[in-house]
Amino acid sequence: MPKTADSSPSLAALYADLAPQLERIVSANVRAPSTVLEEACQAAWTWLLTERESLIPGTELGWLATTATREALRLVRTQHRDISLEQEQEEEGELLEVIFEPGPEQVMEVRERLAEVRQLPPRQHRLVMLQGFGYRYSEISEVTGESCRTIDRQLLRARRKLAG
Repeated sequence: MPKTADSSPSLAALYADLAPQLERIVSANVRAPSTVLEEACQAAWTWLLTERESLIPGTELGWLATTATREALRLVRTQHRDISLEQEQEEEGELLEVIFEPGPEQVMEVRERLAEVRQLPPRQHRLVMLQGFGYRYSEISEVTGESCRTIDRQLLRARRKLAG
């Protein structure tokens, strides 16, 4: 993998390595049309251009997955607010497209991930689940009453446990 002067991988190499994983993670976390998932992933990659210098090398996939998942959830919420032409056609009785159903491999992968999360201490489990639902640190803080710094530390500990 080509490296830049600061010893981090080039963006092109990073994209080649992480793009397929990012799409799998986001599609496993958010049930949405592929166009929404692609748009969310591309938005995350775009935001990475401005945020990359502030990230710890090696944490790009986690950052991208979180950002893309949140963006996909935001896009899904926006879709439900706006009536689309497809929805109008569907209501008039025209069949548009079959909603994607996950395959057995994807279902098993999600179940395994959830089993790992359930093994975390209750506090970390709750915070990981809230973050998984797309809540930002400030929103989690409102729900739990904990500071954003505490949330950040607990989620970091949870990620370390889940990674290793």
